[in-house]
Amino acid sequence: MKHMIFLLVTFKIIKKKLTKLRESMGFQTTHNTKRISQPILKAKEEASDSHEPRGLNLTHHTLTNTNFIPYDSWLMRTAVREVATYFPTAIISGRSREKVKDFVKLNNLYYAGSHGMDIMAPSMPIRSSDGKQLDTILDTNGNEVPFQPAKKFLPAIQEILRRLENVIKDIEGAKIEDNGFCISVHFRQVHEKDYNVLEEKVKSVLGKNPLFCVTEGKKVMEIRPSIEWNKGNAVEYFLDTLGLSSSNNILPVYIGDDKTDEDAFKVIQTRGQGYPIIVSSIPRETSALYSLHDPSEVLIFLSRLAKWKKASCSRRPLKIGN
Repeated sequence: MKHMIFLLVTFKIIKKKLTKLRESMGFQTTHNTKRISQPILKAKEEASDSHEPRGLNLTHHTLTNTNFIPYDSWLMRTAVREVATYFPTAIISGRSREKVKDFVKLNNLYYAGSHGMDIMAPSMPIRSSDGKQLDTILDTNGNEVPFQPAKKFLPAIQEILRRLENVIKDIEGAKIEDNGFCISVHFRQVHEKDYNVLEEKVKSVLGKNPLFCVTEGKKVMEIRPSIEWNKGNAVEYFLDTLGLSSSNNILPVYIGDDKTDEDAFKVIQTRGQGYPIIVSSIPRETSALYSLHDPSEVLIFLSRLAKWKKASCSRRPLKIGN
């Protein structure tokens, strides 16, 4: 599975200056689909001062939801680290929270695994939109407490995992991944003629159990609890946690490339402002309004975002007297 970034940016901003923000980030839209046709690479690599956003009040935070991207690239990890230096940053992934945290290896982030069903605050304190410090939630023994809305399903999930491993072991190329609160059955290496058999076996394990459902992503089937919780809910949770959900001055940006990201795109649309961005090299049906072509454009986007924030801070005039 390739790695891709999901970005949710939230900050207080003067709405009439959004055009300059789009120019700085390299956004270009088409009239018929509202997609970014040439969002980054066709834009100027070095934006002049006339294209840098001016008059923006960036006193609030940016929340970055990061998932599958080539983090083995030190350039990408550096870009994420730099963005996180300026803004509170979170990772939302379909994989288990522990796996993602071990893979990303950045400490000043939120981590949400299992499509947001396992959320943990960063080990270091951050600040909310009003400047107040947000401390990590601890139990009576001083241990960090994750938010896990599907915790009661864990025993049943482990039983399903055991049965799945037994029934699909003879299907060449099929791989099972334990992601904590969901189970992923990867079929990228499965021969086309064997896919229907694999699908039937997966569904047979669940039977008519109403407590679980099967969804499909990019070359993967996922078994998860049948609860009203997805990446969109995780986005709302982060906004609530940071005290941003009721603000009318928040501009969210969410970047994703998978079917499971559509829930988050819809949340951004429901807010009536923001940038739901899909990463795709070809047009496709989506609730996203904009697009980036591939991870290399995501990298440039992140770098420009950090550069823009740094420049805006350096241009902020000093207040003298009253």
